[in-house]
Amino acid sequence: MKHELRLFFTALMFYTRIPCPAWVDHSAEYLNQCTKYFPLIGWIVGGGSAMVLWLGQYVLPLEICVVLSMVAGVLITGAFHEDGLADVCDGFGGGWTKAKILSIMKDSVIGAYGVVGMVFALLLKYLLLKEIVGTSSYLLWIGIVITVHALSRLAPVFIIYYGSYSQEDATSKVKPVAKKLSGVNFTVAIILALLPILILQNVVYFLLLGVPVLASILLYRYFRKWIDGYTGDCLGATQQITEILLYLTVIILWKCI
Repeated sequence: MKHELRLFFTALMFYTRIPCPAWVDHSAEYLNQCTKYFPLIGWIVGGGSAMVLWLGQYVLPLEICVVLSMVAGVLITGAFHEDGLADVCDGFGGGWTKAKILSIMKDSVIGAYGVVGMVFALLLKYLLLKEIVGTSSYLLWIGIVITVHALSRLAPVFIIYYGSYSQEDATSKVKPVAKKLSGVNFTVAIILALLPILILQNVVYFLLLGVPVLASILLYRYFRKWIDGYTGDCLGATQQITEILLYLTVIILWKCI
């Protein structure tokens, strides 16, 4: 039990800015094992964002509440995944060789592709969230927000489990990232990602599982084509893209059912 608690706090320390106990230290071994709790981190981020949105609606217009909830999510994670998306947009947008793409992604300066990518991503999130919150009961949209954050973090888990880390990037000084995942931990991650769907009380929403599966396959194929695998930034970008696709899929499901 203590070991699992240490793994959870390792995930919390690595993927969020939430303070953790002093006895939790960084370890590559723990980082690989704690990947199974990545969807659980989604519960926390999604729950925090949903709480801000729900409380804000009592005193503020919906549009402002949606923006504040997005700000809350960024503050909880420290823009961890957004940074990955910006780096991937810059790298794959401005680089035409493996070495150049990796070099650009490691540069801390954000470029035009990164700015444009982040603007479109944030705008899409805002519009999709506004539509979902404005046309459903608060219990439904709270469940959707938590479910989307959990499932979107399952896509990077798929890539870690089935994919391989970019060899050239592995030999340089980069940010720590999970690179291994056992079959048992992979199964735990899937279960943790699917549990929030029970809040929605409709089996149709289990179709959402197809989004992180398809997104991880297509994105990893793209990453492998250009840089022979994935990097930490690729995983962050995968989470962000999958989150947007999940919100979009929810709205499409509503139109069809």
